[in-house]
Amino acid sequence: MTEKTLGIIGGSGLYDLPGLENRETVDLETPFGKPSDALVTGTLHGVKMAFLPRHGRGHRIAPNELPFRANIHAMKQLGMTSVIGISAVGSMKIDLRPGELVIIDQFIDRTRGRTDESTFFGNGCVAHAHFADPIWEPLRKLALKAARAAGAVAHDGGIYLCMEGPLFSTRAESSLYRSWDVDVIGMTNLQEAKLAREAEIAYSTIALVTDYDCWHETEGDVDVAAVLAVLKANGDLAQRVVAELARFTSELAEPISAAGCMEHAVMTAPDAITKDARRRLDLLVGKYLG
Repeated sequence: MTEKTLGIIGGSGLYDLPGLENRETVDLETPFGKPSDALVTGTLHGVKMAFLPRHGRGHRIAPNELPFRANIHAMKQLGMTSVIGISAVGSMKIDLRPGELVIIDQFIDRTRGRTDESTFFGNGCVAHAHFADPIWEPLRKLALKAARAAGAVAHDGGIYLCMEGPLFSTRAESSLYRSWDVDVIGMTNLQEAKLAREAEIAYSTIALVTDYDCWHETEGDVDVAAVLAVLKANGDLAQRVVAELARFTSELAEPISAAGCMEHAVMTAPDAITKDARRRLDLLVGKYLG
């Protein structure tokens, strides 16, 4: 049976993953530079795990500065076939309350300056990945099951609007996004989903609601203190969800896998792919480059 794996990218407030057995710290280099921090590997319920703090330990990397490509490539280097991105988000709907989880199924992109960090391709090799459904549904369903098993109030599906940051929304922007019927707003997870698809990694997001952005008439406007208070109060919730995820993953008959999703995505003729592009892309899609 193929080894079962699960990578975790922890967002604001989640900088470690206690409880891992056979724990090791791994400092990696990738063709796209160094990831946000050293990764921690180990096993949980017999599942091979890798954990990466998205913003680095001490929260030193802003959302618009994140090395998204290196982070996802590092997960691939460690053999992760499934990755969960855990993210603090603002709620855009009254019934999505701080402390609750949204297991999203769609994204809207409102980033502007992340072109280089949104794809592994270009500069010698062109590919177009299918991305109508940006979240890998079998993994999303498992995340929803795990969240509810951990005792969380978890909403099934939702649209995550990914903004540039690092500033929060203006009141006019918040009102506009609500008119689009989005569910939550954050600054990080869309690039991870795009890159995971190109790397043939199954990806899903667990969005932890921390605030109501700035649209709510009676709640206070979002600020860092409010976000940190919710994250601290629910600090162990994400860890419980991860533990349940590992347990449910261990019970699967076959691992969740996105293998093969890039088979027909590469457009560049083999003899036109540059040597440097082949080097960068070898681990990700080398078998499709001819």
